[in-house]
Amino acid sequence: MKAVFLFLFVFFAASSAAATDDSYEAALRGMPQQHLHAKTNVPPLTLEQAEQIAMQAKPEIRVTARKLAMAEAHVSGAGALDDPFVMYRGWQVPLRQPWDYNAAMNMFMVGQSFPGPGKRSLRSQVATDAIGTAKAELEATKQSVSAQVHKAFYDLLRNADELRVHDEQVAIARQAFEGARIKYSVGHVPQQDVLKAQVAVTKLIEHLVMLEQDAELSRAALNALVGRNAENPIEVTGQYGVPAQLPAITELEQLAVVNRPELAAATTSVKQAEDEIALARKQYIPDFSANVGYMLMPSGSEHRNNYMIEGSMTLPWLNRRKHDSEIHEAQAAATERQAELEATRLAVFRQIQEALVRANAAKRLVDLYQKILRPQSEATLRSTVIAYENDRTDILNLLDSQNTTLDVDYAYFRAISEFEQHMAELELAVGAPIPRTPALNTDAAEMTR
Repeated sequence: MKAVFLFLFVFFAASSAAATDDSYEAALRGMPQQHLHAKTNVPPLTLEQAEQIAMQAKPEIRVTARKLAMAEAHVSGAGALDDPFVMYRGWQVPLRQPWDYNAAMNMFMVGQSFPGPGKRSLRSQVATDAIGTAKAELEATKQSVSAQVHKAFYDLLRNADELRVHDEQVAIARQAFEGARIKYSVGHVPQQDVLKAQVAVTKLIEHLVMLEQDAELSRAALNALVGRNAENPIEVTGQYGVPAQLPAITELEQLAVVNRPELAAATTSVKQAEDEIALARKQYIPDFSANVGYMLMPSGSEHRNNYMIEGSMTLPWLNRRKHDSEIHEAQAAATERQAELEATRLAVFRQIQEALVRANAAKRLVDLYQKILRPQSEATLRSTVIAYENDRTDILNLLDSQNTTLDVDYAYFRAISEFEQHMAELELAVGAPIPRTPALNTDAAEMTR
């Protein structure tokens, strides 16, 4: 009987060990592999290339470019003269013989009207002012598209860095899992260490799913900006540029006054309103017209061939109500546009202030992760791995160190990506690229791909 019990014990123990080994093998096969995520063979785009493609692909830019072309085409006709006219007049045509034009007086006339002095040049100037507004609108649209490209580009670049970090952590997780399995097989660690290592592997699989989802969303956003289908493969390559220090708010405001398209458009609009006031006041200057005619008198007249000259002018002083109303309307429009300019200036300065605050906060986070947290977490992980391999610590410390390093790396890349996005917002608020003084002690391997 004892022999039977001993046989059954050995059989069940062997079966349990075989099942455990099978589960370990299955878990090992199910672990995420390095570079398991989708890779494409398309050439990666730089930030400059993505911007160039977006400038040609975005419909908004083409629409504003057509508006500019329309404004430019309007200038040449704004100050042109009215069309000349030709006229025929038949006088004293006999009713009993309406076909007998030899008995009538026939007059042929050509004429031209002429606006009062200064009106044509002012009309051309008003139309020219509209070109400045259209140019500013086009530049504002381009800068908006550029900022969108910056954000999508650095989202995708951040995602590539996070996937790279994920691959590095997969290698460590596989090493920890295999080490725990070997130690368990020789009885140095309990089975819980293997299970904990397997849980860590599962967490990495969860991270990979979320990272691949973010990658698809970022690719779709950048594809839309460069005029491609959302599902098209697209990769990016580039570098982060964290400056040692951002410019002061006063320097940025001075740049905005010179470069911000909305301020340029508002300033041009004020000038256009002033020109419209001057044009409205010119309406008190008379307009003139001149006509020259040839007259064919009836047969038998002493002087059958004659000519005539005719001139006329308007009397605007007799219509003061109309012209005073036009002047007051133009003055009210100028006051409104001046107020819009001040409101735009205040809004631009507020945008600069908010974007600068966010960019400075993101820069402090980047510096914190880059100079302190990342080196500390990576050094701790390396020492913990060595300690675990030499049985000087347990699996819990190893997994905790790995999770901490992973969280710090992800937070670092999100912080540096957010910094670049806030810099794009700041450059959009300023209306021009912001000079960046390179930061000292920058890790070139981490900053460039």
